[in-house]
Amino acid sequence: MKLYLDPGHGGTDGGASGNGLLEKNVNLDIALRIRNTLLNSYDNVEVRMSRTNDITKSLKARTDEANAWGADYYLSIHCNSFNGSARGYEDYIHSNLSDSSLTARYQDILHTEITKLNQLTNRGQKKADFHVLRESNMPALLTENGFIDNPNDANLMKQTSWLQAVAQGHVNGLAIAFNLPPKQNGGGEILYKVIAGSFTSRQNAEERVAYLSRKGIDSFIGTVNISGTTWYRVQAGAFSSRENAEQRLQQVKNAGITDAYIVTEQKTASLEPIMSE
Repeated sequence: MKLYLDPGHGGTDGGASGNGLLEKNVNLDIALRIRNTLLNSYDNVEVRMSRTNDITKSLKARTDEANAWGADYYLSIHCNSFNGSARGYEDYIHSNLSDSSLTARYQDILHTEITKLNQLTNRGQKKADFHVLRESNMPALLTENGFIDNPNDANLMKQTSWLQAVAQGHVNGLAIAFNLPPKQNGGGEILYKVIAGSFTSRQNAEERVAYLSRKGIDSFIGTVNISGTTWYRVQAGAFSSRENAEQRLQQVKNAGITDAYIVTEQKTASLEPIMSE
């Protein structure tokens, strides 16, 4: 699958602003996390980005590039703004498309997966005549990941754990929509790991483990390196069955952990505990 990933705005076009944040920067942060997480976790995927730093690039240049490359999917990352009181997540496909179109089916999947993790009010699935949706030759989706001028949404945007969770939601949706195979690391069975939070601070991870323990859920801290940054992941189980992993995920969410998610990995030769109940 060839993904054209488009962090909205950039350079002289800052996009929306509010609460000390610029949309162009938030968009790029989320998009880079999507790219890195996707490439680190799945095979049979290529990613090309409209920008990987703070440059100015026209909308036409973006869609022309995606079309010339022959991308299978166009994903545009944005944040919203309105009047300071509006908040939440919404996504868009082109207004001319039917609800039964392939693009709409992809929207259904990504919307479901993103809203599982983003801790934002769900404003629904929408349609619009945006340039990147109209001029791209492939199925396309534009996501609006919160309102940057709303203090509550903006506070989330300032948290690295939230940015990573939003990226993971996009990745999970893409993996399901395009049936992406998990990376193969030397053979062995597939593991579905329940991650009950991912932090750049080990202390925050330890506090999460202690909280889960009080709720009767065993967990431990593992580390993963993404683009030179060490993340402390709180793992609350590893299962050979996706269904069982989903059940544990729901248990973790019922305990009040809203940023939990499942990652799919290949079992290695290490003696990591596997749960099959």
